[in-house]
Amino acid sequence: MFTIGDFARHGRVSVRMLRHYDTIGLLRPARTDPVSGYRFYEAGQLARLNRVIALKDLGFTLEQVRTILDERPGTEELRGMLGLRRAELEDAVAAATARLARVEARLRTIESEGHMPTEDIVVKSIPPVRVAELTGIADSFGPEHIGPVVQPLYDELCRRLERAGVEAAGPGIAWYEDAPGGGGAVVVHAGITVAAGVGAGAGTGTGAGAEDGFETVDLPGIEQAATIVHRGPMDRVMPTAQALARWIDTGGYRSAGYARELYLECPRDREKWVTELQEPITRA
Repeated sequence: MFTIGDFARHGRVSVRMLRHYDTIGLLRPARTDPVSGYRFYEAGQLARLNRVIALKDLGFTLEQVRTILDERPGTEELRGMLGLRRAELEDAVAAATARLARVEARLRTIESEGHMPTEDIVVKSIPPVRVAELTGIADSFGPEHIGPVVQPLYDELCRRLERAGVEAAGPGIAWYEDAPGGGGAVVVHAGITVAAGVGAGAGTGTGAGAEDGFETVDLPGIEQAATIVHRGPMDRVMPTAQALARWIDTGGYRSAGYARELYLECPRDREKWVTELQEPITRA
């Protein structure tokens, strides 16, 4: 048997924690000396201690831990339970990381208030282009709602294009419009530039399109657009987008719709992404 100090050392926990677990009936010592009150533990009790610590670290309350362990789940059942809880925590970490990125973007925007943008802003016409696209609905135009919609759309669109044997003829283009019914929802269009013949029908091209699980559309050109290049992941686009908005306002223009996003470079490292924002404008 082990003294409580030795058992704590082997279990990598504190003596105080073991005493608390004894008090609440979560992990009783194998024997308690009736005279001295000293607690003694057996090596086999390390298995229960490991389960207690794992469940507690995954966010279960001690009462929940006791209920779970008293039901004596098998190893496979416990592994499945822990795996599910781990997935929930991973989702929570990812959501918290994304939230921190949005906060950082807002802070950068606040810091840049009152300053004219140092990025080059160019007014130019945007030619029409043929794209293969998938669409989805985002709850709002906020990065926290756009990102979780647009990225899966692009992943699925790339898979469908590959199955159809259609190669990209240019960069990806995302564009947006208000969803029917209002309420702030936005229709997200995830597009990839394709050759002019794609979706044109028999005799004029591949004929790929709706039957392959995607739409082929001719995206109209923009007669006049204010453009700015954003570098880095799109969840940090806010400062760049608002710099463009300030330039449009001070330059005597007004916005004529949502800015398109032309994905010029999209390597695996998102810090190296290069995206051109193309906002349609008219003279104020």
